[in-house]
Formats: sequence, C-alpha cells, structure tokens
Amino acid sequence: MSVIVRAAAVQISPVLYSREGTVEKVIRKIRELGKQGVRFATFPETIIPYYPYFSFVQPAYALGKEHQRLLEQSVTIPSAETDAIGEAAREAGMVVSIGVNERDGGTIYNTQLLFDADGTLVQRRRKITPTYHERMIWGQGDGSGLRAVDSAIGRIGQLACWEHYLPLARYALMADGEQIHSAMYPGSIFGPLFAQQTEINVRQHALESGCFVVSATGWLDAEQQAQIAKDTGGPVGPISGGCFTAIIGPDGQIIGEPLKAGEGAVIADLDFAQIDARKRLMDARGHYSRPELLSLLIDRTPTAHSRARGTPEDRGTARSWRERKYLRRRMRTGLPPGAEGGHLASASPPPPDSLSQSPAAAIGGASGRQFPSPVRSASYRRREVSPGMSSDRVRTGCRTAVWQTRSSPIAILRRIFALSPTEQ
Repeated sequence: MSVIVRAAAVQISPVLYSREGTVEKVIRKIRELGKQGVRFATFPETIIPYYPYFSFVQPAYALGKEHQRLLEQSVTIPSAETDAIGEAAREAGMVVSIGVNERDGGTIYNTQLLFDADGTLVQRRRKITPTYHERMIWGQGDGSGLRAVDSAIGRIGQLACWEHYLPLARYALMADGEQIHSAMYPGSIFGPLFAQQTEINVRQHALESGCFVVSATGWLDAEQQAQIAKDTGGPVGPISGGCFTAIIGPDGQIIGEPLKAGEGAVIADLDFAQIDARKRLMDARGHYSRPELLSLLIDRTPTAHSRARGTPEDRGTARSWRERKYLRRRMRTGLPPGAEGGHLASASPPPPDSLSQSPAAAIGGASGRQFPSPVRSASYRRREVSPGMSSDRVRTGCRTAVWQTRSSPIAILRRIFALSPTEQ
C-alpha cells in the first residue's frame, strides 16, 4: 500500500520586528493545519522574526540600525522559541520545516530548522552562501546540512532560495534519497520575475530529484511595506511581488493552485507511489546515473572556529611546518616509520637545524658523523638497483634520496651517484 502524506506550503506574514509575535503566529498556524490533518508543513525563509528586506533597499553605510535590530530579535538555538515550535509540532503530530534568523554570538545565519512529529529538532542547517545583499547580514553555513533527514513521514531535504541555483547542492540531496524537498524563499521581493524564476527552480528540482517539492514564500502586506519604506528611506517597489507558494509533484506538475499574493496555505495529499513512477523512468541516483564518470564529493564536516592541538582529530593540523616538511620527505622516500636511518626510527621529528642542512654540509662532515636528514642529488645515473646495494636508497622521480646513519663520505658519494666500487 502506497504512503500518502498530507502536506502544506504556508505563505504567511511575519509580525514585523517581533520575534515573540512571529513565533506565536507560527504556532497558531501549526495548530490550525494539524486540525486539517496536515502531517508536513513548510514555512518561508527566515520568517522568524522577518526577512532582512532593509538590506535590499538601504546602502551599506546606512543599514547599521536595522541590522542591529535584527540581531537582537534573532533566534538562539536552543531557546524558548524553538522549544515552543517543537511542542506545537508534537501536539499536531506534524513534521515542520521553518526558516529563522539564527543568532550565534554576534553573527546571524539564515537557518532552516526541521522538527519531527514528536517535537524533536532533527536538522539545523545554515544557508551555505548568502545571496548578494544578504552577505552584509548573514554568515556562511557549512556542508553538514547538505543531507536528507529521516522523519516520521519520510526523508526530507531542505534548501533556501538561490541555493536552488546550485546544481551540486541540489544533487547532494538527490543522491541522499530525499522524498520531500522543502524549498524556502523570502517572497515580497524582486518583483514578478522572481516569482517566475522560483517556479522554474522548484519544478526543475522535482523533475530531477523525482521527489515532491513543498515551496513556501513570505508575504508583506501594504502596511508592512510602508513601515519598512519609512524606516529605511527606501522605495516600496523592490520589496513587492516575487511570491510563489506551491506544491510540485515528482513529474514536475503543480498540485493545486499556487499562491502568489496574500496569506494562506496550499494543501495537497502526496502519494509516494508517484515517486516510484518517476524514478522507474529516470532515477538520478540510480539507473540513470553514471557514478564512474560523474560523481560528487561533499565535505560534510561541521566547521569549528578553534581546535585543541594534539587531539587525534587534529593530527593533520597541529604540526609545525618543519614537522610537515619532514613527514613529506619521509613519504616521498617510501621508508616506513621504523626504518633504519637517522630519525626515522624515532617517534620525534629531527631537530630544526638538521632539516635545513644542505647536502654539501652533510657530506663535508667528518667520517662517522650521523646524517639525520635525506641527502639529495640534483641528478643521478640511471641503473637498476643491484642486490649488493643498500635497501635504504630509493629513487623518487628524478632524484635519489639517501638516508645515512654512520658511513664515510666516499660511501655517501657512491650511493648518490649510483656507482659500484668496480666503476671507481
């Protein structure tokens, strides 16, 4: 029996300049949708507390006041606000995808939150690259959120706005088997052309991914537009239009009537059998892919602003440049860590002065001197390694590396130039 999920794409206005007011409005909407049997809902991009419209109509030197106000109204995670949204999702038995301005220290991020039907926050991802004017406001996210997440109603993937112009970001979610894609846009910005572009974005993704797309945009009423224009000194035109709230099937067809103005919700029943029907014809992560020819490399490592030196996770970054230079030499020569010769048998790196020692200085030492670093020749005579030669001499490219412990200068020269005693 096929799985059927009732979903809603929500077009809603913020309570301008109020985190608490917008959260309360969102919670009321979740409860309302729950009574209609909705099990999955997508809310607009950064609806809490509001999208930074001011950054599109103000010059950079003038937006400090509005930027500060948004910072003060942004959401910390976890917080009483996220707990309240999770509790509303639990009461409604609904999976909720919603955009917030997240405050982390002194930085704001465009963050998408996904709450499971039991109220658990199962994903918190940040938009990887803020768009144009947004770069004055938001920090950059990392790749840790470029994945689909299991939930009570299926695998959910999320992207925000112009991330849908990034084919590799979208393919990361396709390859991860998303069944429902949550697409968020700001709405009430960029004019009618943006609404058309949004429609193309989400319908193309539905076709390529073979999934349902639930797309939500925000909405500003005339009073809110006038208030923003008054506070910023900017025009109303640039913060008008651009709304396209809709649900798209895996075949790219719009389900129901999209919303392009006003508040409301598009509600539809998603029959997962349509996913199988589409992927039977074209599966971008299966029979219609060629991973041996084309594949995607994703770094899903969460970024960190600091690391503790000497930890196992930091082995590759905690070394000094002299240590890294020493290790690169050791890898090029192919000698194992415990091989005989100089400091290779020791767990500690060679002393700094030995790493910078020139071949001439090493060869010019007295007989019996220890040579802890490789002595390299600019050229050597090509010949096969004879059984009598020491195994600690290896060729790397156009050079010969010699690791010497206690030998005379003549023996070192013989090894450098690959000359046997009979040829002297």
